[in-house]
Amino acid sequence: MASPNQYLPPSVTRLIDAFSQLPGIGPKSASRLAYFLLRQPADVTSELSEALRELKARTRLCSNCYNITESDPCGICSDSSRDTGLICVVEEPLDVAAIERSRAFKGVYHVLHGVISPINGIGPDDIKLNELLRRVTKVDSNVREVILATNPTVEGEQTAAFIQRKLLQAQPKLGISRLARGLPVGGDLEYADEITLSRALEGRQQM
Repeated sequence: MASPNQYLPPSVTRLIDAFSQLPGIGPKSASRLAYFLLRQPADVTSELSEALRELKARTRLCSNCYNITESDPCGICSDSSRDTGLICVVEEPLDVAAIERSRAFKGVYHVLHGVISPINGIGPDDIKLNELLRRVTKVDSNVREVILATNPTVEGEQTAAFIQRKLLQAQPKLGISRLARGLPVGGDLEYADEITLSRALEGRQQM
């Protein structure tokens, strides 16, 4: 039986295939997006193309916290009003944006870019864990507390427990806390509202 895309122009098929690689986008959604762009004026598609080009050309990871930035260090790390002795560890850059919306946190961040997940072949060396350990244990470090703000999922909890063990092995007197259970189990930080995140930060508990 012929494929539904067999009779489409190769350029359209390529765009549909590209959209299908995005998270949460299936073949039908990818096709709708492709046909939507086909109906738009050339300046709309040109703007999208330029935005994608700039995304890859201008963004980088902050060499300190590993958040996405266009300058190094990032705006948060270079802000002298932030409390550098308090580090909030999150899974992804979107989690930084979510916590910042709460306006309840005045420290700095460390972005892991993932969680430990043996079933998916992701180990401690595949996330920014060693970078966190170096940051906390360097000679001039003033870090007094690390908030483990990984998502309340199985992988997030396992990653937090692993990080806690590693941090305490390196710095036995370091304060380590976990976000309070104001966050829904199985949910992601990026979808939490400002009030929930604010209460979770304020109610964090020692591990």
